[in-house]
Amino acid sequence: MTQAATKPVFWTPDPKAGYQVQRRPDGGLTVTFWRVDPYTLRHWRRFAQAHELNSDRLNRNLYDLRALDHIPEEAIQYAVEVNSDPAARRVRVAVVVSHPQVREAVERVIALTPGSGAEIRVFTDLDQAEAWLAQPLEEMV
Repeated sequence: MTQAATKPVFWTPDPKAGYQVQRRPDGGLTVTFWRVDPYTLRHWRRFAQAHELNSDRLNRNLYDLRALDHIPEEAIQYAVEVNSDPAARRVRVAVVVSHPQVREAVERVIALTPGSGAEIRVFTDLDQAEAWLAQPLEEMV
């Protein structure tokens, strides 16, 4: 796992963007949002597209959306666009939410990209999300 932990993240922190990205010990990413304003969404979109270009293997990503109480339409469209990229097929994504409207928005992204993107599951419990991410990635192939 040492090699995965040193893999570059290709994310530039920006104090105006309402999210952060950290490398996970398993080589994937943890993306934590606390705001989804237009600036943050555009910043995330650029990051996500660049990150997919450099995706070279199966990855586990965690999106922590517990601080959000809504997801704007623009965010749903960006997520559908990013998840439609063929590189997304190499990703398992656990999304942790605490608000029903956020869950519904994530489920809409999943419904709009059936079989074309990442394997995405929605959770309300961080430990359950981590347990699912810990399952062998070979099951995705």
